[in-house]
Amino acid sequence: MQAPDFDLPGVDGKRHDLAAVRGPKGLVVMFICNHCPYVKAVIDRIIRDCRELSAQGVASVAVMSNDPTEYPEDSFENMKRIAREKRFPFQYLLDETQDVARAYGAACTPDFFGFNAGLELQYRGRLDASRRDPVPNARRELFEAMVQIANTGIGPKEQIASIGCSIKWKK
Repeated sequence: MQAPDFDLPGVDGKRHDLAAVRGPKGLVVMFICNHCPYVKAVIDRIIRDCRELSAQGVASVAVMSNDPTEYPEDSFENMKRIAREKRFPFQYLLDETQDVARAYGAACTPDFFGFNAGLELQYRGRLDASRRDPVPNARRELFEAMVQIANTGIGPKEQIASIGCSIKWKK
């Protein structure tokens, strides 16, 4: 799969498309939100890994596709607050129409898509073994996969799917 393009508003007040967020050696597109206990459990690890991947030439972007009408904690104002408080090292974008989540086939939060320099999907797996509670000293599966992709262009053969809350689709 080639990374589907997008053009979405970010919490920084600007619009961002695929070309603007990609890194020279790869890109992690992650679907997250503010209310999900799975995301809350690992957000600090996501931030750490994205910061460290940046030094490897791999960029990251977060997309929030949930329906904020049903889940007010996922509102754009709360996205701005969380990104500011947590000092996200990546853009946090609002997918109001949910078209981007559909194009990627996102199923849950968090959901990770790792692309190589040519924007070809090489990783569709989890951050690590953590679920609602962080697993101490868990192997950094996403980080290791993306370093491998940055160096070789090819993802690991073994990948374990992410688990989390389902995307909250609009009715």
